[in-house]
Amino acid sequence: MGKVVMLVLGTLLGLFVLFTFILPMLVGLIKLALIVGVIALIVFVAVTVVGKTSRSA
Repeated sequence: MGKVVMLVLGTLLGLFVLFTFILPMLVGLIKLALIVGVIALIVFVAVTVVGKTSRSA
């Protein structure tokens, strides 16, 4: 009986940690990666446009 209670408590604690700490952290990391990627794309496009306009002039 004690093993079953400890199994249930361990499972509930694991789910609590998963939904409280790990999933929000992963969502935050994905948001950060998307923001950095968009900024890098904008910089890449700007450098490409400036490079093409200065070479053709």
